[in-house]
Amino acid sequence: MAVDRAHVLRSAAALLTRKSTATMDEVAKGAGISRATLHRHFAGRDALVRALEALGIEECEAALDAARLDEGPARDAVHRLVREIEPAAALLAFLYTENQLFEGEEQNPGWTRIDERIAALFRRGQDVGEFRIDLTPAWLTEALYGLLASGAWAVMEGRVAAKDFTYMIAELLLGGALRHHAEPHPTEPLPTEPRRAEPLPTEPHRAEPREES
Repeated sequence: MAVDRAHVLRSAAALLTRKSTATMDEVAKGAGISRATLHRHFAGRDALVRALEALGIEECEAALDAARLDEGPARDAVHRLVREIEPAAALLAFLYTENQLFEGEEQNPGWTRIDERIAALFRRGQDVGEFRIDLTPAWLTEALYGLLASGAWAVMEGRVAAKDFTYMIAELLLGGALRHHAEPHPTEPLPTEPRRAEPLPTEPHRAEPREES
């Protein structure tokens, strides 16, 4: 019987996002195949993780396309991006813990493409005055990744309702990223004139008691 490689990958992703230390035997059992069959498709855990990485990048880039990052206000595009990427968030959270994927010269160029597209969204928001310019696009991108991973784990552990995923992540990120025009911006000079001390309130004059003669 032919084995559906995509099914095996989806099954492995579902298992490893819940239990990152799962063995290849457990992955095979979860996919309903033998260890030998799994090994024919993926020589070992590293090969499986690399295949999951390719799947995660593919799903992430599809979410970026669906979110229409160049349309409308940047803050609305952030909401759309979080909503579209939610189905892949758990897999991305697992991949973020696999340090070997982000070390050395063998890093998949797909991550760079994703970084650049998300950073461009934040830069667009800064250019039109929506987002603070003292927070770099690279940092806002990393903050989004961190929130996506944390949100995915919280949902999987039942500490956060899945229906609240997009709202909580987007609102927390935007709460720090949006520029509040009523407040002085760090790049603008602050007033140099010292504040004048306000006079302290004085107690009402009390008449001294008169001595009786």
